[in-house]
Amino acid sequence: MEDVKKLYLIALCDDDERELDRIEHFLASYQDGKQEVEYKTERFSSAEAFLWKIRENGYLPDILLLDIFMSGKNGIEAAEEVRALGLDIPIVFLTTSTEYALKAYGVDAVQYLVKPLDDKRFFHAMDSAMGQIGKSRKNQIVIKVAGGIRQIQPNDIVYCESQKNYQILYLTKGEYRVRMTAGKLWEILKAFCQFGRCGRSYILNMDHIVLVEREKILMDDGYTIYIPRNKAAEFKKVYFAYYFDFQDGKV
Repeated sequence: MEDVKKLYLIALCDDDERELDRIEHFLASYQDGKQEVEYKTERFSSAEAFLWKIRENGYLPDILLLDIFMSGKNGIEAAEEVRALGLDIPIVFLTTSTEYALKAYGVDAVQYLVKPLDDKRFFHAMDSAMGQIGKSRKNQIVIKVAGGIRQIQPNDIVYCESQKNYQILYLTKGEYRVRMTAGKLWEILKAFCQFGRCGRSYILNMDHIVLVEREKILMDDGYTIYIPRNKAAEFKKVYFAYYFDFQDGKV
């Protein structure tokens, strides 16, 4: 039986086709020493093309290898927009000058490499980026919303409410309206032990619950959820099972 390799999506953004060819060559060499993984690259000749695909198609690469000096938006501006969209994908800058090094770290770049590249520095940058993926993937939810996609920390979600074909995610700061079924959202959230489903309409983050009564649940953002008594009774069992397991250190 063949081993299943992990697939990673790598976005390459540079307005020089020869540089894109060189980066793909370095990636191929890097992958030779990483037989357990596979890399799929997508090339972009401008920051605008890359950002458009994120917003319109929900494109989310695992790593972004980004030039700074390009026609149109430069790489720093592109990275700032990526961060403004709430995405914390690892970014490696590949450029010809140290001029923007400080600004690069302002957008939490993993590495800032000055061309011409060499195997040692490129491989080190990729190792750092891969390490960052491993840390971020464990505790994030990726949701497609209007205007693109968002990476959300589970504990930033207070509760979710179903409204026909849409789900409203109420966060500690703001909210998102997502077009999906309640069942699909529950499939995503049930992997995190702090979430409990309350009837068909609500998914609650039990870490944000202040009080569970006979026909209502009070959340720590001050919102009160009113539900039928039988649904509250069912949920109370789920909540107290989670609460006491957590207290006993089982969660």
